[in-house]
Amino acid sequence: MSVPSGLEATDAKAARLTFGLIGGAVLLLSATGGLLVGVVALLALLGTPLFAVMGGVSELAWLTDADPSQQFLRRLAPEVFGSRFAGSPILTTIPLFTFVGYTMAESKTPERLVRAANSWVGWLPGGLAIVCVLASAVFTLFTGGSGVTIIAVGGLLLPALKQKGYSDNFALGLVTTGGSLGLLLPYALPLLVYAMVTGLDFQLVNKAVLAPGGLVLALFVGYAGYIGVKEKIPRQPFALKEAALATWAFKWELGVFVLLVLGIKTNMTDIDEAAALVALYTLGIECFVYKDLSFKKDLVRVAKGAMALAGAVILILAMANALTYYIVDKHIPERLIEAMLKLGLDKTWQFLIVMNVFLLVLGMVMDGFSAILVAIPLVLPFAAHFGLGPFHVAIMFVLNLELAFSCPPLGLNLFISSFRFNRPVVSLYRLVLPFIGLLAIALLVVTYVPRISNVLVLGDIAEWRAKAGRDGRTPREAWRLECVQHDNSNPLPCSASDKAAYPQGRMPDAAEKKVDEHAGSPASMSEEDALDALIQGRDGGVLPSKPSPELSSDDLDNLIMGKRKDRPPPSPTGKESDDEIERLILGKGKDAG
Repeated sequence: MSVPSGLEATDAKAARLTFGLIGGAVLLLSATGGLLVGVVALLALLGTPLFAVMGGVSELAWLTDADPSQQFLRRLAPEVFGSRFAGSPILTTIPLFTFVGYTMAESKTPERLVRAANSWVGWLPGGLAIVCVLASAVFTLFTGGSGVTIIAVGGLLLPALKQKGYSDNFALGLVTTGGSLGLLLPYALPLLVYAMVTGLDFQLVNKAVLAPGGLVLALFVGYAGYIGVKEKIPRQPFALKEAALATWAFKWELGVFVLLVLGIKTNMTDIDEAAALVALYTLGIECFVYKDLSFKKDLVRVAKGAMALAGAVILILAMANALTYYIVDKHIPERLIEAMLKLGLDKTWQFLIVMNVFLLVLGMVMDGFSAILVAIPLVLPFAAHFGLGPFHVAIMFVLNLELAFSCPPLGLNLFISSFRFNRPVVSLYRLVLPFIGLLAIALLVVTYVPRISNVLVLGDIAEWRAKAGRDGRTPREAWRLECVQHDNSNPLPCSASDKAAYPQGRMPDAAEKKVDEHAGSPASMSEEDALDALIQGRDGGVLPSKPSPELSSDDLDNLIMGKRKDRPPPSPTGKESDDEIERLILGKGKDAG
C-alpha cells in the first residue's frame, strides 16, 4: 500500500472541506426552507447547470402555488420574452463585448498592454506588481470576466514577477485576486447588467463608479508599492522613448475606448450600436492591422468560444428573470422585511451588514450575472425601505462580487488559478488573505461612506432639480437618482426637507388662499389658470394670479364644458332651469333648440 504524497493529502483535505461545506449549507437551507429548497440547493452546489436550477425552481414554485389558477408552466415564457428583458439594448452588448474580449485574449494584446503599463509605472516601488494590478483591471474590463484575465495576464506576469524577485506567495495571490479588479470600472458588463435590470441610467452608473473603482485600485497599488519596498525589489529607470514606443504599439487597442466613449457621449450611437462598432473594429485591427489572428483560420474558433459563453450567460439571465418575476409577484421581499423588523433589525447599519453577507455568499456560489439577478428583487425593497441610494447599492453589489470571486472557500478565481497554475485550491486560501483584506476595507468604506458612490453624479442630480424648478414641477428624476424607489413610476421624496416641501411627492397646494391685506378677501387663481394647470398636469405649481370673486354657477359650467373667457359669456340668469341643465349635460348650448 503506497503512502499518499503531500499533494494528494492536500487534495483529499480540500475535497473533505468542500463537501463538508456543501453538506452544511444544504442542511441549513433544508431546515429553514423545507425539503424542496434543500434538494434544489444540493443540485446547484453539485454542479447542475445554473439556468436549469433557476428555470426549474421557477416552474416548481408556480406548480406548487397555493392558488390553483396560478399553476401553469406558461408562467415562464412571458417574462423571458417580454420587452423589459428581450427588448433591452444592453442584452445585445453581452455577446458583442464577449467577442471583443475573446479576440483580444487570443491575440498579443496582453503582451502589448503589459509592455505599455510597465514602461510608464515600472520605475515606481513595486513597479511590476503595479503593472499587474493595472493590466489585470483593464483586461478584465475588456473581457468582462476574471477567468480570462487570470489565464492571459496572470499566466504572462506570474513568471515575470518571480523572476523580478517577488515572493511566490505574493505573486500568486496578486494574479489570483487581480482577475476581478476591472469589474468596478466604467462599461464593465456587471454594471451594465445591473443598470438593465434596475432601470438605472447606465451612463450615470459609469460615471459614479469612477470614485469607488479608483479607491480599490489605489489600495492595491499602495500595497504593491509597500511589498516592493519590503522585499527590496530593484526598480527600473524610466525611459521616455520606451514609454512612447510601447504606447504607440498599443494605440489601436486604445481606439476601443475612444470609439466606445465618443460614440455614447456624443449620442451618435446607443450602447448596443457602440458595442457592434467596437466588435467590428477589434476584429479589423487583430486580423488586418496586427495580423495576430487569421480571418479564415481563427475567426470561427474565436467566435464559437465567445458565443458559447455569451449564450450561457443570456440563458442564465433569462431564467433568473423568470425567477425574479415569481419572487416579486409573491411579495417575498416584503415578507422578509417584516420578518427582519420583527427580529429587531430595524437600523440601517444592521441591514447593510446582513446585505453584504448575503451578497458575499451568493457571489461565491453563483456567477456574477446570476447573483445580480437573483439578489436584486430581494435587496431593492429593503434598500428602498431604509432609504439607500441607487448608486450606493449598485457599487456594493459589484464590489461584493469582486470580493466573493476571490474569497475562500468557493471563490471562482481560486479554482481558475488552481487549474491554471497547477496548485491545490486549499493552498491558495492563505495567499489571497491580504488582498481579501484590501477588498474588505474598500467594501467597508463604500458601505458606510455612501457619498463616495454618488459624489460624481451630484451635479447631474442638481441639474434635474434645476430643470424641475424651471418647469414648475416636482423633481421626480432627481428622486430616482437619490434613493431607491419602491415604485420607479411614482418616485417619492428622499430627504426630510423634500418630504416637507413636497407632501406625498406632490407640489405644494398653490391654491391655498392668502388673506388680501387691502380688501381682506381670499385670493385664489383664476378659473383660466386653474384649467391650464389641470390640462398641463401641474399640481399646483403655477404662478399666483389676481384675486377673483367666487365662481358663479355659470362660471362653473363654463369650466366643466371647457369654455374660455374669450367666448361670449352666458347671460347672468342665476340658477338654470331643469331643461337648461339637461342641455348642458348633453353638450348643447343655452340657446340650442
